[in-house]
Amino acid sequence: MLSLLTWAIAAVIVPTAANRPAGVANLEAVAEKLVKQCAGVHEGDLVVVSGSLRDLELLEDIAVEVRSVGAWPLLVPGTERLTRRMVEDVPAAFDTSAPGWEMALGDRATVTITVEAGDDPALLGSVPLDRIAAREKASRRIAERLLARGVRQVSLGNGLYPTAALARHFRIGQEQLARIFWDGVNADSDELRVTDPAGTDLTLRVEGRTVFVSDGVISAEDRAQGGVACQARLPAGEVYLTPVPGTAEGRIVAARQHFLDKDVAGLSLSFRAGKLVEMSAKSGIAPLLARYGAADSRRDEFGLIDIGINSKVRRPAGSRMDSFVPAGTVALGFGNNLWAGGDNRSDFGWACILTGATVTIDGRPLVTNGALDPSLGVSQ
Repeated sequence: MLSLLTWAIAAVIVPTAANRPAGVANLEAVAEKLVKQCAGVHEGDLVVVSGSLRDLELLEDIAVEVRSVGAWPLLVPGTERLTRRMVEDVPAAFDTSAPGWEMALGDRATVTITVEAGDDPALLGSVPLDRIAAREKASRRIAERLLARGVRQVSLGNGLYPTAALARHFRIGQEQLARIFWDGVNADSDELRVTDPAGTDLTLRVEGRTVFVSDGVISAEDRAQGGVACQARLPAGEVYLTPVPGTAEGRIVAARQHFLDKDVAGLSLSFRAGKLVEMSAKSGIAPLLARYGAADSRRDEFGLIDIGINSKVRRPAGSRMDSFVPAGTVALGFGNNLWAGGDNRSDFGWACILTGATVTIDGRPLVTNGALDPSLGVSQ
């Protein structure tokens, strides 16, 4: 029902060049970043996509990205004329009541993605201040409800959206403001890449994620942080985190892994948009496939990266010792990641351990061919 409403609204307006934001070349890439990287939208989410008809094409692209991951988009476009008429033609008595759809979505939406509107900063300049205050109070109730429910909220603009009015206010050209804004939006940082000679080549985003260190001590700081920080595993020596949901792309290849004491030779795991899309091996994969097939939802989500930093735990040459902690070991996991600070509660979780991998973050080495980079200060 919601998807039909989305498409019905979009269908009555014909996109034109005027519906494209100034200065941005690839709207689909922007939409993908907002949906998959920033909001971490996943299957089953109800996502409210709102903004000005000025940016209809971008709003449509966001809605398509939302649906492409199995979530449900609700497109809510607006205009300055509508904003003005809501004040001029609607009785003041209704200013204290938030719109019905906002009230309903305050209890149902799991994600909101907003493209800032407001081409005319003086649009409501003549409206009495008491009416503005009443409307703000009504909106605040919705905002508080969204925060209380933990709704993921992403806003594109942050006071820099390149409108003609804002460019005049900044006393720069609109094209210059557009370049500044979109260069900032499109800036890529904190991309982590894992490669190894066997064929592994996996990228994922880690910006804004909490990094945990297992050093064998639960300190006062750890106790204050609570949750995952209040756990210790001995022998200690791991640095781990969960990536931005939906960002793992590429393939993990391992010559030999072990599952339920069985050798799995030539294991290959392919990930797209953060989910496992293919799993194969040269031999020994039957037990892993059977366990994976019996698992519940979210078993296929890439969930964590763990880098060993303990230089005292060494893996004997030729052994089949599996451990996260030897310095330079890289573990890549999917499924349950609660222990690593994630929210995946699947009854299945497994990590592939790589002993000769190279890990870089924004091109800077962390691990090279299974050895920690010397700049990290960990003795090999």
